[in-house]
Amino acid sequence: MPRRPGVSLVLLTICGLGTIASGQAPAASNPAPATAILAAPIFFGQSVVPLYGPWKFQIGDSPSDLKTGEPLWAEPGFDDSQWESVDLTPGAGRFNPARPDAPQVPGWRAKGHPGYLGWAWYRLTVPLAENSPNLALAGPAHMDGAYQVFSNGHLLGGMGKFDNADEAPTIYWSHPAMFPLPQTESIGRLTGHERQQTLAFRVWTPQWFNLPDQGGIHSVPLLGEAGSIGAELRLEWSARIRGVVYSLFEGLMFFLLAIVTASLILFDRSDRVYLVVATVLALNAGLDLCYALANLTTLLSLTKFLLLLRCVFLPVMMGGWMLVWWIWFRLIRPAWVPWAIALLTVAHMVSQALGEGLFNDAVPHSLELFSHAASVMVRLLFLPLMALIVGLGIRKEGREGWLIFPALIPLTIGQFQTELQVLHIPTAWSPFGFVVFLGQIGFDLSAAAISLLLLRRLLLSVRRQRQMAQDVKQAQEVQQVILPEARLSLPGLMIESEYRPAREVGGDFFQIIPHKTDGSLLIVAGDVTGKGLQAGMLVALLVGAVRSTLDWSADPLAVLRALNQRLLGRADAQATCLALHINSGGGVTLANAGHVPPYWNGEPVAMEGALPLGMMEGAEFSVMQFQLRDGDRLVLMSDGIVEASDAKGNLFGFERVHDLLRTARSAAEVASAAQSFGQEDDISVISITRTAKRKSAA
Repeated sequence: MPRRPGVSLVLLTICGLGTIASGQAPAASNPAPATAILAAPIFFGQSVVPLYGPWKFQIGDSPSDLKTGEPLWAEPGFDDSQWESVDLTPGAGRFNPARPDAPQVPGWRAKGHPGYLGWAWYRLTVPLAENSPNLALAGPAHMDGAYQVFSNGHLLGGMGKFDNADEAPTIYWSHPAMFPLPQTESIGRLTGHERQQTLAFRVWTPQWFNLPDQGGIHSVPLLGEAGSIGAELRLEWSARIRGVVYSLFEGLMFFLLAIVTASLILFDRSDRVYLVVATVLALNAGLDLCYALANLTTLLSLTKFLLLLRCVFLPVMMGGWMLVWWIWFRLIRPAWVPWAIALLTVAHMVSQALGEGLFNDAVPHSLELFSHAASVMVRLLFLPLMALIVGLGIRKEGREGWLIFPALIPLTIGQFQTELQVLHIPTAWSPFGFVVFLGQIGFDLSAAAISLLLLRRLLLSVRRQRQMAQDVKQAQEVQQVILPEARLSLPGLMIESEYRPAREVGGDFFQIIPHKTDGSLLIVAGDVTGKGLQAGMLVALLVGAVRSTLDWSADPLAVLRALNQRLLGRADAQATCLALHINSGGGVTLANAGHVPPYWNGEPVAMEGALPLGMMEGAEFSVMQFQLRDGDRLVLMSDGIVEASDAKGNLFGFERVHDLLRTARSAAEVASAAQSFGQEDDISVISITRTAKRKSAA
């Protein structure tokens, strides 16, 4: 006889206990005793008795007493002699000490009622010794559906939510539950030195419990002293908690992995696979959380959990993992595959919702059968589609494609868990009491594969970023080389320059090129669109064009036209530019292409506006001439000065520039003032002062 851990067997007064453990369930036509009664009274110490029976069993629901409204089948005097007998003794090897809450006894579908689901009753009369105080009943730890339990016609409680007699009850996962019995002195009828307790279970099993051995009670109820029953329930709760530990751990790992995966988008915003993977992993974590909530609490009914599981989580996760591999391998052809994944996922959700009987006969039976068959067909169609994706991935990526192959088999087979259970093929295991499902193995292997691939991709991304950082550093070094000296003294001119890029590589540029023979000077300053490495490459292009143009002309207008021609036809290649030519006598020729006008002795030079470079062929640029006298100061600057902004969004503006140039003595002071105000763009400043005494070049 199977024994339950941690409790002692009951002491019996006579050896007739064989009627508890023996007795096969006879067919309804076989003769049966008038009432199912245990052969001997039971004396309780610190002990628990498993009520194996035989129980009296009847399908259908009880009529109500016209006077009291209570079900007649719960009354102790009801004649159940025509009911069939059902024994709840577990078969050999059915009891698992690591999981006392696991199913031990087949349901009524395997005991003569293969097509029946709905209401049914179990009755058993238990003879008790006269001094049996403080008794309690432990409900079945595993039950298909909801139940109410009665003692001598009095409702003790139940598992489920019975709000309306005309509606099916709300079903929760079967939880270990204890129901204290009334004191023996106040109930029952006296027969010699015995008192009898008639126990009745009213059971509701809905249509979606449709496996061959489902229906009704699967674990034997227990009767005993309340303290011992409480200890037994603690053991069952411990086993139940241990059963969801793996799912909780798995859910936590999936959740953390989803966060890490989503954060990888910061490394590469163009790769959408990170967000898709993070979403699928988050769904895995959500499924594990829902499983724990449904298994351990009544916050989520079993119907809602199964709807979420079969109609949302499993279809979306299956389609999601297929989409992950499609995007991961950067597959493009055939283009219909993503649409096929989406269509099959939706079809899977709808067919599961209509074909699983979760709406309590709201769906016609014919439509339910068709939908279930359609669900099987849809899940079968996933197989060649997954094989196609994996095959294309292996052909394109080689080793990466083979890495996901071990996850493919349990992932796809896990979609047929219900059908495999019908064929008595195990789809769940409980090593050391930790329950693991076949589908979980597939999802875990998929997560492991994607984790390895993400790590590999991250390492490659870090390597590419290092190479890019090295390229940026080299570009920065090149840009520093092509910049002129910060302080330059020429005959009759003193020149200061300051350059402060907003990033490692800036988009501002300037060239200060003195003529080797006639003492003239050409200054070209500009600002290309954008920032960073792309802007730096355009700067190099324009600087090279300035140098090549000087081979045939130093005229500012000719320089701007040459630069404009160089930028035409290049995507997103525009630049503002100013070209300034100063002859040995201080005469200035200024050509401007949309750049900030220079300041002459603190006042802006008034000149007509013009288009930036690269906008259109044959563009006209504004040109003017003026004369520098001894002591005159000319300041050229980029718009990074004017567009500097503080934390409140206030711009530095032209007025502050005007005031600053009255007091600032150097280009560095102007740049520092704008930078400390709040730099947003590259800052470049060139200060040219006409000296009274001409000097040779420093």
